[in-house]
Amino acid sequence: MSKLKKVSSQDLKDELQSRGFFVDNLWTTEDVKSMFNCTEDEAQEVLEQALTNESTMEHIWEAIDYHGQENELSINQSNQI
Repeated sequence: MSKLKKVSSQDLKDELQSRGFFVDNLWTTEDVKSMFNCTEDEAQEVLEQALTNESTMEHIWEAIDYHGQENELSINQSNQI
């Protein structure tokens, strides 16, 4: 794991993007710390709670659906109920 500390954040993002991850909107503990006086662990917990709660996840899926349809993408038949 210590080898990764030598890799730049941009190189890490590029690698994740090459594996299919969206990396243009990443949140960091600094975002939380700019709003609250907290430890690194507390900031991680706030991010985990904010980004994985049911409401956030539902909004993301709705936005993916909306923009996919706006871009006239065909619906994946294996994803239909």
